[in-house]
Amino acid sequence: MNITLADLIPLQPLLIVTGTAVVTMLAVALKRSHGLTAGITVLGLLVATMVAAELMATANDQVTPLLIVDQYSLFFTVVVCAAAMFITILSYSYLAPLDDDKEEFYLLLGIATIGAVVMVSSNHFVSTVLGLETLSMSLYGMVAYPVHSAKAVKFPLEASVKYLVLSAAASGLLLFGMALVYAQTGTLAFADIASSAATAGMGTGFSVIGLLLISVGMAFKLSLAPFHMWTPDVYEGAPLPATSYLATIGKAAMFVVLLRFVVASNALAFESVVAVFSLLAVASILAGNLLALLQENLKRILAYSSIAHMGYLLIAIIASYDAEGAVSVEAVSFYLLAYVIMSLGAFAVVAALSSSDSEVDRVADYQGLFWRAPWLAAVFTAMLLSLAGIPLTVGFIGKFYLFFAGVEASLWLLLAALVLGSGIGLYYYLRIVYKMILPVPDSSALPNSAGSLGSHSVLALLLLLLIVLGVYPAPVMAIIESISTLI
Repeated sequence: MNITLADLIPLQPLLIVTGTAVVTMLAVALKRSHGLTAGITVLGLLVATMVAAELMATANDQVTPLLIVDQYSLFFTVVVCAAAMFITILSYSYLAPLDDDKEEFYLLLGIATIGAVVMVSSNHFVSTVLGLETLSMSLYGMVAYPVHSAKAVKFPLEASVKYLVLSAAASGLLLFGMALVYAQTGTLAFADIASSAATAGMGTGFSVIGLLLISVGMAFKLSLAPFHMWTPDVYEGAPLPATSYLATIGKAAMFVVLLRFVVASNALAFESVVAVFSLLAVASILAGNLLALLQENLKRILAYSSIAHMGYLLIAIIASYDAEGAVSVEAVSFYLLAYVIMSLGAFAVVAALSSSDSEVDRVADYQGLFWRAPWLAAVFTAMLLSLAGIPLTVGFIGKFYLFFAGVEASLWLLLAALVLGSGIGLYYYLRIVYKMILPVPDSSALPNSAGSLGSHSVLALLLLLLIVLGVYPAPVMAIIESISTLI
């Protein structure tokens, strides 16, 4: 396939992010400047976000057999680039005290974003693997970044090695599953698998095993139970900007691939795949919420919380096969957006109170935050209540759509798990809120003032999105409904 100049127009966001990474690399080579490197990254991601938003009105092209640039992929390109820009801003104040070179972190972040953009634009196994490995390879470095710092208080190298080994195992399962599917159908394109299956006898032989291996590999990447054991350790050991990236952009990009694969390939036509997805959903919801009750570290609580939220999303994935369940794709899309806002907001508050010298990440450390920093306490409370699904927040609207999708598909057992898990989640979210309103202890680890102007601007924007989308989600839902038909 020959690529013309017209084909490059829908690829502008990807090219801009790639160009940003190249310019960042050249800037680091010519002159080391923490502020300049961060500024170039923020500017490049901002331009990519705006261009992707502009292209949403017109683009709908299969650019090469590997990438599809339609309104759905561009919507999540906007989400990915905007979230990466926010994490870059948060990283600046966090990395400022680091007694080591800081500039390469932004280069790794930019390359990881290239991988995420490729993933959300992928409808082919080859581009999925290329995007996933680009994202993962960069995250290995981001997780271990403070390893040379004399003041590092966590275990970034241990977290990075654990993530590397288990991520490599997951990639191996994915590739083996893809090989089995290719051997049966002769294609690696998502949309061609279903048509090829009709003539190749997809339900027989080793093709179902291939689909199950692909599902397990994706479950590792999404930290779904029982493949979640790496998640709390990696979240705790990694620096906060890397944890934020892994918890938000990494999960969202992988879930977009999973949704597009499941819908295009008709994988849920096999009862064994539905059974595996259902078990993963129930196990993730219950394990994530129950294990979060036992944690005293905020990053571990948010790690187990993310496991539960991935389980919630699987309910809508399963419902997408139902003939009348048209709302399920919209439910997944909206909840992914809500999850990115909520999780990024929660990690942003922790990052505003922390630095590379010392992370304030124990629940006990947040006692009296309301009296020390009422603005940060208010934002954190809003994010936690939204994660719990309290009304007038984007989390409540997201869970409402998930529940509605499950009702349409009559997934009563999964809906019971969703309700039970949400009830359990209320406890550990409200426990943190309760801690923040207690009197300030004499030996408080909280600073009297925290965060830079950029960090507070990010928090203000995320809080605004959380409330506006929780009170009036209609405009965004209209966009999602119009683009979800392209899946």
